[in-house]
Order: sequence, then C-alpha cells, then structure tokens
Amino acid sequence: MLNIPRRRKLVSPVVAIERIIMNQYRVLKPLFVLLLLACGHASVQAQTQQASQISIGNGENNWITVEGVIRDQSTLTFSEVQIAGDGWLVIHPFEDGAPNGDKYVASTYLEDGKNLNVSINVHKGLVTGEMFIVMLHRDVNENKVLDFVFIDDQNVMDTAVFEGSTMIGHAIAAP
Repeated sequence: MLNIPRRRKLVSPVVAIERIIMNQYRVLKPLFVLLLLACGHASVQAQTQQASQISIGNGENNWITVEGVIRDQSTLTFSEVQIAGDGWLVIHPFEDGAPNGDKYVASTYLEDGKNLNVSINVHKGLVTGEMFIVMLHRDVNENKVLDFVFIDDQNVMDTAVFEGSTMIGHAIAAP
C-alpha cells in the first residue's frame, strides 16, 4: 500500500494543539456521553460541552516537569515525569509552524509512578528554539512497545493520557 502524506493546511500553533487534543479525546467522548446517560444526569448536553473544553498541562496524578529541561546534543532530560500506569513520554514535532500529532520524533518508556531524570533522544536532531509537543501516552496493551498505530483517522493504540479534560502534555522549545 502506497503511503501518500496528507496535505496540511497551515494553521496557528494554538489551533493545531487544539486539534491534537480534540482528536485524541474524540474516541472517549461517546463513552463519556453514554456514561452520563447511564448515571441519569439530566443535563447531558451541558456536561458534554464542559467536557469538550480540553486543555493541555499537568494533572494531579500525571505530569511532566518542563522547567529546567537539559539538552545534550539530541537528547533532552526531564527532571521528573509522573505517570499513573506504564506508558511513554513522546515528542511530536512542529512542522510549518504547527504541531504534527501524526508522527513522533522521540519516545521513551516510563514505568508506573515517578520517573526521575528521564532522557529522551530526538531522532531528527534539535535546533535551539525549535518547538515540540511533549506528552504522555498510555501503554494500553502493556507490551512495552510504543504502538503508534492509528486505530482510526486520528487516534493511536497507545492513547494520550488525560485527567478529566486535560491532556497531559506541553508545547516546549528546545533549549
């Protein structure tokens, strides 16, 4: 099968980040609506609208410390990464000024809990000031292999980590 890349329309970084978040959350939204219905909530529409207001950042149980990231050539080291359950620290590139969640340029396995001095090698190299999205992905099938295989148009098997409507991730510039 010939893999022809999709043409991308240039959008602002904010719009592109929102698209990544919404695309990762899209699989969970129908389940959330069904859960609301099953729980007997009268205001499903209001609850759904509130849930669709997704942001990126840290949560109470999952986080990435992005302050003081250390760079040694093509390797970035994060002082602390916390993940509830085994998973991955993944870096997505920016292309043409916008994040591209369809590919990744680095990943490293994380065990459940607090991980200190997490080093991740960026395969394409780094340029000072270059923007990336660093985020957590859950090792859904617990095989210690990053399953970055699309299960639909927007979502991969090892899903993005969310706490409520917050996707655990950050837009960062390479030091």
